[in-house]
Amino acid sequence: MNLRPHKKDGRAVTRLWFSNAPGPVLTRTLLAPLAWGFGAGVRVRNALFDRGLIRSAAAAVPVVSVGNLSVGGTGKTPFAAYLAMRLRAAGAQPALVMRGVGSDESLAYEVLAPGVPVVADPNRARGVQSAIALGADIAVLDDAFQHRRLRRDVDIVVISADSRHIRPRLLPAGPQREPLTSLKRASLVVITRKAASRDAVVRVRELVLELFPRMGIVEVWLAASALVKWGTTEQRDLEIVRQQRVLGVAGVGNPDAFFNQLAQYARYLERVPFRDHHAFTERDVAFLADCAAGFDAVVCTLKDAVKIGPMWPRQAPELWYVSQRLDVEEGESELERMLARLLDLRHAYRP
Repeated sequence: MNLRPHKKDGRAVTRLWFSNAPGPVLTRTLLAPLAWGFGAGVRVRNALFDRGLIRSAAAAVPVVSVGNLSVGGTGKTPFAAYLAMRLRAAGAQPALVMRGVGSDESLAYEVLAPGVPVVADPNRARGVQSAIALGADIAVLDDAFQHRRLRRDVDIVVISADSRHIRPRLLPAGPQREPLTSLKRASLVVITRKAASRDAVVRVRELVLELFPRMGIVEVWLAASALVKWGTTEQRDLEIVRQQRVLGVAGVGNPDAFFNQLAQYARYLERVPFRDHHAFTERDVAFLADCAAGFDAVVCTLKDAVKIGPMWPRQAPELWYVSQRLDVEEGESELERMLARLLDLRHAYRP
């Protein structure tokens, strides 16, 4: 049985962006003029904002953006949730403000940041107003580094050390929304890793500091901590899959990072990738349930579980997702300074 639904396979784009096979290399060459044009458009737009020719709206509370330079798969969602929970523990009333209504991030935040309001509105300024109406005194913007129409006090950019290339190409020839030089707008860079080594993190750090020697950097490990059974609070140690055949499912920006992380534990892993933010249908779920025959477990990401789980057939093998623990490996002092700044700014914004 072919376990990869090619029309929905997220690897098609990944192969185009990163493969050294003749076909993808030729396609990237043909796409190069479009990437140059895209880059020129990005530079012009940023220059208009930098010079004040396009104005950014101000909010009535401190605003912190958690975004990235690429199209996804960096770990910004778990970090944004972690940031919101740190702010809440320090006495603030944060809210997570995002663009997509009913998206996988909004559903995942209910698990990752319990008790923190989540506002979804394509108009970020209006979303912040809604957050304030809910009692928020700090707005945490999800995926908003490129959304410059709303002024922010802190801009955090998340970069994944699991990425295949340290200097990826711009869209559409690569996954990059902006060049690395755009980090000049960042207040803090967070380097994440899942299956990547510490050496990979060091390489990213050196590249960032080569461009911006005074940049604050936080290094984070998104460690796989447990398996959680969908719809329950039941957890199992990941070691249990060392004796199992696992069907892995991922519809995230960098599915290989998740699969490589899971492969460190599973005796046998069959990978079924989907496109980032894939809207799973009942047909997709039926396909996966059919594929699951002969496997001991079906394991996916939290973002996928919140969409697949409600449709998962009772007679199919149990559906589990990987719970990830966020460990700050380096840069805790940088993180503390940023948190203190946001907490102090609450007083400056009060009438």
